[in-house]
Amino acid sequence: MLIIVMAAVLWGYGTGVLIPRPAYRFSVSPEESWRSACPAGHPLTGTGGGWLGRARCAAGDTYGPSTLATAAGAATVCALLAAVIRPRPELVVWLLIAPAAVLLATVDFAAHRLPDVLSLPLAAAVLLLLAVAAVLPGSAGSWTSALLGSFILAACYFVLFLISKGFGFGDVKLGLVLGAVLGWYGWAIVLVGTFAGYLFGALYGIGLMLAGRADRTSRIPFGPFLLAGTLAGVLVGSRVS
Repeated sequence: MLIIVMAAVLWGYGTGVLIPRPAYRFSVSPEESWRSACPAGHPLTGTGGGWLGRARCAAGDTYGPSTLATAAGAATVCALLAAVIRPRPELVVWLLIAPAAVLLATVDFAAHRLPDVLSLPLAAAVLLLLAVAAVLPGSAGSWTSALLGSFILAACYFVLFLISKGFGFGDVKLGLVLGAVLGWYGWAIVLVGTFAGYLFGALYGIGLMLAGRADRTSRIPFGPFLLAGTLAGVLVGSRVS
């Protein structure tokens, strides 16, 4: 078990180091194109059309979010998943999507945006990977409930988008991912993870208001808290399944 946890930490740290560059490129307002140059104006080149690599420009200056923060965040998430879930087929799925979740949270914090080019392919990947996990021995979930959870949670988020000013359409599409992940463990865990996400977001908003940095009309990036709630739901679901 220790070997699995250590491997998960290395995976999380290694992928987390690569998050700042795409996070910097994606962190723009909806009317802007993805960034193609560093703050000093140097073109972003390299592997994958300049999307992969360290966030360091030609002059040697770093940019974007802290590499240490993203690497530590991804490593922590992966370590928690490995330590709690144990060697089950779905653990591989959660470890594969964890860096993408950290990337989404980072972009949403920076730009209040959840890019479709990240969330929609991630939703398809989660459902495909869970379909494979479901037929492997030792799996502890249901692909059918994951599929239903994906669409039902996204539909619920769409209703909230229509009636709530604090809920963005990017959150609706993120619901496809979160509903699949939580639905894997059943409907009770969908409720647990969703409630946890709202609780985390509410506590963050209250903290900002108490600090005088926001008021009742301020909008906060909700995606990171929905993702954190889903992590909590997965950890709970893995223990009760």
